[in-house]
Amino acid sequence: MNRANFDEKLKQARKFLYGGKSLRALTSFEKLVRQYPCDGKTWFDYGFAALKTGRTDLAERAWTRAEKIDPNNSELLLQIGHQYNGCRRPDKAMSYFERAAAVNPIGINPRISLGLLFEQMQQFDAARAKVEECRTIDSRDEQMRYLSALLNFRTDRLEDAERELRDLLGREPEHSYVRYAARHVLAEILDRTERYDEAMRFLAEAKQIMRALLPDPEAFIRTYNQSVKANHEDIKKPKDIVRKWKSSFPESKRQPIPRLAFLGGHPRSGTTLLERVLDAHPGIAALDEPLSFSFRLFPAYSSPMPLTIPRLNVLRRSYVGGLVSDLASDPAGRLLVDKNPSPTAFLPIWLRVFPELRVIIALRDPRDVVISCYFQNLPLNVISINFLSLERIAQHYVDLMTVWLAVREWEDFAWIETRYEDTVADLEKEGRRVTDFLGLTWTDAQARFQEKSSRKKLYSPTYHDVTRPVHSRSVARWRSYEKHLAPVLSLLEPFCRAFGYA
Repeated sequence: MNRANFDEKLKQARKFLYGGKSLRALTSFEKLVRQYPCDGKTWFDYGFAALKTGRTDLAERAWTRAEKIDPNNSELLLQIGHQYNGCRRPDKAMSYFERAAAVNPIGINPRISLGLLFEQMQQFDAARAKVEECRTIDSRDEQMRYLSALLNFRTDRLEDAERELRDLLGREPEHSYVRYAARHVLAEILDRTERYDEAMRFLAEAKQIMRALLPDPEAFIRTYNQSVKANHEDIKKPKDIVRKWKSSFPESKRQPIPRLAFLGGHPRSGTTLLERVLDAHPGIAALDEPLSFSFRLFPAYSSPMPLTIPRLNVLRRSYVGGLVSDLASDPAGRLLVDKNPSPTAFLPIWLRVFPELRVIIALRDPRDVVISCYFQNLPLNVISINFLSLERIAQHYVDLMTVWLAVREWEDFAWIETRYEDTVADLEKEGRRVTDFLGLTWTDAQARFQEKSSRKKLYSPTYHDVTRPVHSRSVARWRSYEKHLAPVLSLLEPFCRAFGYA
């Protein structure tokens, strides 16, 4: 294969990769790395394709090969670090960011990446050290100035953070991430200081910038709508469907796995707070939005192969293996809790593969959920594309919680609902109720969950909130934004009634 032919095939493989055709991409890259084994960037893409298909071991081997081929390519090392951070390997991510910074002594990006990683791990002094390194390289750098303001916000130096952000935005940053992320943080400061209309103005500007960065935002919406249609077809099953699944896949035929629970609900319904409370129990290993369902269970379940007993057991082992690999310690004897709000839409899959699953659904006033989601700055995908407007968030709430309202009518599976408002009003009472549902006894350590949270990297967008004492400031928050929510209140009203928030 000549170079021109190789480049054309590489272009096609990347089109598969970034167009959602991960298996075709993987096959294409397998051929390309055999034909051109000395191209580090191709090995990187091969690893990314492997990751997208759930083959994390292959991804790691491919990235190791890429690094060996091109060890002094700072940008390549940085990209590998970002992939490790995305697949929940902060130790490896930090290692690659550090190597990228060492290779490029005046590189801003690897140092900013390290600073953001330290910030997420609550290591603020280390993050500020990276800000100062960047300042010595370029005192005007936009990313450095944004990170400085973010750290001031995280450490409650709100006046300093606001001053830095307004000065930064006043110069209209060129860096697209800085343009919208700075507006998001400023909106949070304005919300906390009760300047609600101005907060909404900055959020609207941020969402507009984010949407403009997408080449085809409607393609995301179409993909999302197709998924919603499939999910809503999936819930049109008889109420005794779980009993039938248990009968066709009896306990005696299920290979043993650790005890398992799913913690779901709509994003921003208090799932992270409850997950932290549960994880503080010595008999529970709770995972913060692990990737095992998305990377292992869902792709394999969606293949056309029949769901025989052997195949169901393979799915169970693969999924649990993914959870265990995410844990820092041996989970032997502990109950595993997968906290993952968005996969609530796929509850029929969970119950088909794990009919013994215990399901915890976090509830919160739908109006508070919508306004809280609007304040989130999330990487754009087919789910978070809905968070760019209040109307799309409200529709997403309807789409997801319609699944739960249908599934909770199914018979013969264990579930419980828990309200965010009850948790912040009396943490021990509500935490004890959920712990009892899991067959365990409340411990004093659960009331001090922040002690453990502050030592652990969290992946929820609200990682910084759960290291603080529990408060009720977010209860009925929507009333400060009632006029902005007016167009969607009628859409949410049936759910307010269904969940007791009328």
